[in-house]
Amino acid sequence: MNKIVVIGAGQAGAACIAKLRTEGFDGAITLIGEEAIPPYQRPPLSKAYLLGEMSLDRLLLRPEGYYHDAGIALMLGTPVKGIDRAAQHVVLGGRMIPYDALVLATGSVPRRLPAAIGGDLGGVHVVRGLADVDAMAPGMQPGRRALIVGGGYIGLEAAAVARKRGMDVTLIEMAPRILQRVAAPETSEYFRALHRAHGVDIREGVGLTRLVGAGHVTGAVLSDGAELSCDMVIAGIGIAPATALAEAAGLDIENGIKTDAQGRTSDPAIWAAGDCASFPYQGGRIRLESVQNAIDQAETVAENILGAEVPYQPQPWFWSDQYDVKLQIAGLNTGYDRVVVRDGGAARSHWYYADDRLLAVDAMNDPRGYMIGKRMIAAGISPDPAVVADPSQDLKALLQG
Repeated sequence: MNKIVVIGAGQAGAACIAKLRTEGFDGAITLIGEEAIPPYQRPPLSKAYLLGEMSLDRLLLRPEGYYHDAGIALMLGTPVKGIDRAAQHVVLGGRMIPYDALVLATGSVPRRLPAAIGGDLGGVHVVRGLADVDAMAPGMQPGRRALIVGGGYIGLEAAAVARKRGMDVTLIEMAPRILQRVAAPETSEYFRALHRAHGVDIREGVGLTRLVGAGHVTGAVLSDGAELSCDMVIAGIGIAPATALAEAAGLDIENGIKTDAQGRTSDPAIWAAGDCASFPYQGGRIRLESVQNAIDQAETVAENILGAEVPYQPQPWFWSDQYDVKLQIAGLNTGYDRVVVRDGGAARSHWYYADDRLLAVDAMNDPRGYMIGKRMIAAGISPDPAVVADPSQDLKALLQG
């Protein structure tokens, strides 16, 4: 094993190459990224960076000098044209990069509004990379009108930032409630009230029929017949795994690039990690979209390339910042049949159960509840729901089982 190539210079790609070096790999490492900037953090883009609270250099995951010092060939602004699996080469236009092991950390791409309904008009944005945020920033001016399409976490975070920038904000969600796909009604109710208290016009059960404007968006027609004026539209309608390169190479795809428990694809010389990869989990197969997963899975892949042969064991956690509320999520709530509310006033948490088994916790400004819930989930401890619901009870004592 002399040459390792990583395609995708995001969180997963950056974590993989760093782990390879810390694990003692001294062969050639090449990191290829489409963007012209070294690997950087994405979560602050649509929050601190867009609000002007974080500079570009603070976004970088590592100083630029790190890659030279670590002997890593960093190829930026370099789209990959294809993968020659037989020859074990990555194709970059007229150039070939050989590999002994190849890691696909291609991430995900935002779903865009169709051009047929005005999605290609000026002023219509998505939130994913640095260029997306830089493009929308000049239009976020006090008094201007923003339409947010989609009531998931991306849409809600965009709404919060737009309000902080002094914009008039309307958010539409086609489902009956915001966060319907990812959270319990109790969590939806909490964030609905939070946004309305900050002046966001939230409309649920309402979709977008079309955008209007001559070159630049000026309005929208909604599925209930309402017409809105707007100066900017932000689409927060989800992301899709970036699998085009893997598909073209003939790799197996199943809600992302299909891998085994160690991160290996259907080609034993090719691995995948991060948003683009789906992997075995509790008898099924999942794909996780989070910074934590990108880092942990990529580090496991790096270890396995070097022969560790360890399965990836995710400990899912997520977060979202909206106004003065920090939401922290531990676990996966899939299959829950009961939600226990722990209301401590300023600190609040929602505990998801399936029968008597604790699955997940949504903690709003409740870092203690989050940390204890996370430890319980990892340890397989399921506390008495009646005790959880009583804020006078010490959560730490519940760790005893």
